[in-house]
Amino acid sequence: MKLRLSTLLLVLVLLVTACVAPAAPAGDAAPAASDAAPAAAAGGGEMHTAWPYAKAPNGHFNTFVTDGYAMEIYHWFLEPALFMYMWSDQSWMPFAGKEWKWENETTLRVTIPSGAVWSDGSKYTSQDIVDTFSITRLLNSAEWRNLSEVKAVDETTVDFILKEPSTTTPRRVLRQVWIRASSTYGEWAKKVNDLVAAGKTPDDQEWKDAVTEFTAFRPDDMVVLGPYKIDKATITDSQMTLNKVPTSFMADWVKFDKIQNYNGETPDVTPLILAGEVDYATHGFPVATEKEYIAQGIRIIRAPVYSGPALYFNHTVHPFEMKEVRQAIAYAINKEENGAVSLGDSGKAQKYMAGVADDLVEGWVDADTKAKLNSYAYDVAKAEEILTGLGFKKDADGVWMDDKGARMEYELTAPAEFADWSAAAENLAEQLTKFGIKTTYKGVPFQQHPLDVADGKFTLAIRGWGAGNPHPQFAYENNLRTSNPAMSGVGDPTKPGMSFNMVQGDVDFNALIDEAGAGADLEAQKAAVSKLAAAYNDVLPEIPLWHRYGNNAAPDIRVTGWPADGDPVYQNGTYADPFVAVLLAKGILQPK
Repeated sequence: MKLRLSTLLLVLVLLVTACVAPAAPAGDAAPAASDAAPAAAAGGGEMHTAWPYAKAPNGHFNTFVTDGYAMEIYHWFLEPALFMYMWSDQSWMPFAGKEWKWENETTLRVTIPSGAVWSDGSKYTSQDIVDTFSITRLLNSAEWRNLSEVKAVDETTVDFILKEPSTTTPRRVLRQVWIRASSTYGEWAKKVNDLVAAGKTPDDQEWKDAVTEFTAFRPDDMVVLGPYKIDKATITDSQMTLNKVPTSFMADWVKFDKIQNYNGETPDVTPLILAGEVDYATHGFPVATEKEYIAQGIRIIRAPVYSGPALYFNHTVHPFEMKEVRQAIAYAINKEENGAVSLGDSGKAQKYMAGVADDLVEGWVDADTKAKLNSYAYDVAKAEEILTGLGFKKDADGVWMDDKGARMEYELTAPAEFADWSAAAENLAEQLTKFGIKTTYKGVPFQQHPLDVADGKFTLAIRGWGAGNPHPQFAYENNLRTSNPAMSGVGDPTKPGMSFNMVQGDVDFNALIDEAGAGADLEAQKAAVSKLAAAYNDVLPEIPLWHRYGNNAAPDIRVTGWPADGDPVYQNGTYADPFVAVLLAKGILQPK
């Protein structure tokens, strides 16, 4: 239904209107962070973007918690992370950091630009980084599993002290955390430090109370380090303005005086693109929409996302706790069809079905394991054979009855506004129903859907698999921990999520995930990743439907400078280390 509505919307709009280990090399780095006072930025133009944010009264400026105005691919220009990873040559591009290096095998030292200031005039120092990480410690963020301390060496130097050598912790501390201002969060950081000094842990009530209090904290505004700041007076349910901050040390990197951001998901953004109001959008547009864009001469950029939609099961609902049932369902789904219906050329079925993008399997999984991975190619006869072997049979209406005699009739939910995921859900419901598992699709508001899944309030759902990260450990954490906190022990223990048992036979997924990122021996990590790939492929905690490539709309209106297809920058992907942020920070994207 969503696809048909989107198509109708297109027609109506047309009628009306006729993204040092050493420091990054010069060729791949942003302009060097200056130690001098910031230069005056060249003026000119504005870029119109589209990124969803929470509407009033929910939206707020505490970007650590739900509904904060964290602009994701554009947040690099508000509260930037320290560095961005460049996929094509494995270098690191400076943002809030200047350079980084290993002092020893467990001390990662970061230096930051001197003379930089926040938008409220306060100095940017190492204390801002220390305080930021104190807050992430309060919130039990993943980087603290291997951090023992974050300490300021001097005003422009900070040390991250690891519990043990690691190849994944650099990614977590350099890239995964936005740096926030101590002028806003310093008091909260002190409260965390006091709890730690008192020997308190996340299991103690005092710690839990602090989390509750901080989650309710609502700053009056966002203090930014980057070259843009949200003008809070402009925030409406439909758009907000990000104005250039001339005092930012990054101000002369970017070539636009203003970013005008439009709110909403695909149905909201599509007419704006067709009307020429948006210069770049990443919304996963339906096939019919994409065809209309192309017909109008709008460029489509197809960069990998390294993830995609998956069929999630509530493992407390019988018979989904049985791996054989999940395997049968995997065979019963035509994943090529599902991807094509949902995203056309940008929905690519996976060969390895290992929980990580095929691109990563090639470099991380050994040849013997790869050769044994089941692709679960579409095979209805094989699916029927598995279910029959379990004692399942069809009733007079052609609907499967499970081994307890219960009819296999379920509801499948997905974020209604995600046009690609909702199209995938509609097609999946049709395929499963045709196979004999009667499935009804229900769209849920995109803000509500992850909350429902976290609370275990679903039977079947479409959520994401994989992760836009060069190390597979992050994908397995997303697959098996993010939506499975109570069973994995990572995250909020009160949230059941999909309730997948992390111990399956002789495989302990938690232990393997930890092993996959432990230490600095890549070969040992590859061995663990190979075991994870084989185990995931066997038990299928969820079923990856396809790998999403962007079909990002980039009209040639106010913005020029997009590189040609195949440029190495696009290996950064749409969301992972977003190429649009690289292109903006390097000044490659400019006013037309």
